[in-house]
Amino acid sequence: MKNPSAFRKLFIPIVLVVLLAGAGTWWWRARSDPKLSFVTAAVKRGDLAATISSTGTIEPVEVVDVGAQVAGRINSFGKDKDGKTIDYRSVVEEGAVLATIDDSVYAADLAVANAQMEQDKAAELSAVSNVEQAKAKLVQAEAEWNRGQELYRSKLMSGSDFDTAKANYEVAKANVAVAESAVAQAKASTVQAKAAVERAQRNLDFCTIKSPVTGVIIDRRVNIGQTVVASLNAPSLFLIAKDLTKMQIWVAVNEADVGRILPDAPVTFTCDAFPGREFQGTVGKVRLNATMTQNVVMYTVEVNTENPDRLLLPYLTANVRFVLSSESDVLMVPNAALRWTPSSLAQVAPDARAAILADPPAIDPPSSRQSSTNLMKAPKASHGTIWVKDDQYVRPVEVKLGTSDGLNTAVTAAELREGQVVITGEIVATAQLEAKNPFLPAMRRR
Repeated sequence: MKNPSAFRKLFIPIVLVVLLAGAGTWWWRARSDPKLSFVTAAVKRGDLAATISSTGTIEPVEVVDVGAQVAGRINSFGKDKDGKTIDYRSVVEEGAVLATIDDSVYAADLAVANAQMEQDKAAELSAVSNVEQAKAKLVQAEAEWNRGQELYRSKLMSGSDFDTAKANYEVAKANVAVAESAVAQAKASTVQAKAAVERAQRNLDFCTIKSPVTGVIIDRRVNIGQTVVASLNAPSLFLIAKDLTKMQIWVAVNEADVGRILPDAPVTFTCDAFPGREFQGTVGKVRLNATMTQNVVMYTVEVNTENPDRLLLPYLTANVRFVLSSESDVLMVPNAALRWTPSSLAQVAPDARAAILADPPAIDPPSSRQSSTNLMKAPKASHGTIWVKDDQYVRPVEVKLGTSDGLNTAVTAAELREGQVVITGEIVATAQLEAKNPFLPAMRRR
């Protein structure tokens, strides 16, 4: 080479240009390639329960509707167990007077019925006396008839007198029968009069409304001075709960869930009236009279619960959770961890790639993923796969699935430990997007 210094001057700029071009290309690719960061969660240990949630209404187990069987004006209320006037929440004993209705009309009816009964009794005595009188006349007519027969045979009585004696005898016999039938009729009238008296007495007694059971007044539906009218249906005056220490919750359950609810299954519920407090109960029975609401068939499930301190009030709304299954002190992971799979084989730990390639998955990946190979195996019955963090890689762990509450699922695996980090998703972001718009949120893929 004739001029080595000139060649060096020409070679050095060319090398610099090539190096700068390579560095620029590398920088541009680094800026444009997506950056991945994992969304993680820790494996936790605790209690888990599969439940069905619904709402219901708290009802007393047995309620008695006390009505009026007669019409009239309410005169007064009775006294409760503490000697106070009957009102809401009053505790009453069986047979206690709840209210009285104006009985003047029914007392008059009873007086009329008693007078009629006395009249019928007198008529019965008169009918008995008539029988005795008819029998006496029969004896006289029979004696005359016997004498007439003797005289007629002795030719001492004419034929007309003989016929008259015979007729008188027959008439006397008939009069006795008539008198006896009058006695039977009088006795029947007396019985009818006694029934009328009993009916009038019963109506008079109905003017005093008494409690049929021992319980608590839930509802008082009348006031003093109000007129109640008993027609085809007895008007309701009081609503009495027999025992408020035992309550029921009537829960409306969708037809899709009612098949999983079994008798005696445990139930937990809360009431807005008592925030922070949870109550316990058990399933009683599922009623068969379903109802349809907006084309959805709903069944009423009875839930039995104890209320020893009478804290739960009738007709409160209860937020009910039917416990289908439960597990205690188990490892659990978010359900998102069971759904996530890596988007490329490069994310998987090197020593786990061979096993994945040897057993190719059967599920096609979502269209948003870059790789055409789904690294998640086909799900097995009661089994699944979660991915745990292994430095900058992820590693699959086959787990046995347990109870799920919709957010978390109980899992079992020999190599799984509490506090271990599992992948629930990943955030995809590019440097160019970050440079162009710092306020643009990162794209998250799960």
